[in-house]
Amino acid sequence: MEGVIEKAAVKRVIAALRDNGVNGQVHILSESARTAQEAADALGIEVGQIASSLIFQFVDSSPLLIITSGRHRVDTDLVAKSLGVEKLNRVDADYVKEKSGFSIGGVAPLGWISPATILIDEALNDYEIVWAAAGHPHAVYPTSFTELVSCTGAKPMIVGP
Repeated sequence: MEGVIEKAAVKRVIAALRDNGVNGQVHILSESARTAQEAADALGIEVGQIASSLIFQFVDSSPLLIITSGRHRVDTDLVAKSLGVEKLNRVDADYVKEKSGFSIGGVAPLGWISPATILIDEALNDYEIVWAAAGHPHAVYPTSFTELVSCTGAKPMIVGP
């Protein structure tokens, strides 16, 4: 996995980590971490410790980032109701890249190229250390629920069963 650390998106995450005073270092995995389960397997941790960055779209086309625990799926109806909106729309890979600057499988919770509404799954607070993508499907970094809230301004919420 030579060269991953040199990718522009990974460098953007490293800069954002530094700018936010995050001590966790980016780790390059030999196996892909495109899914929460793949990342957990590669790190030898519980799938719930994976902080997945999932992107949805509001009716006005603005992005919603939900940082969720890998142990469950986001209930979009629950989240929409909690936010007082009619619905959340699914997005495609082009939208993800355009709004976040990252490709699917490597979407980091910080270092975005455009603003977004950000929520964080309260289930991540069950773990002392969680791992998030760092701009590439083979790049991750350790963090915590509290640190993610602090760095991203995310609003804690129950996002799924």
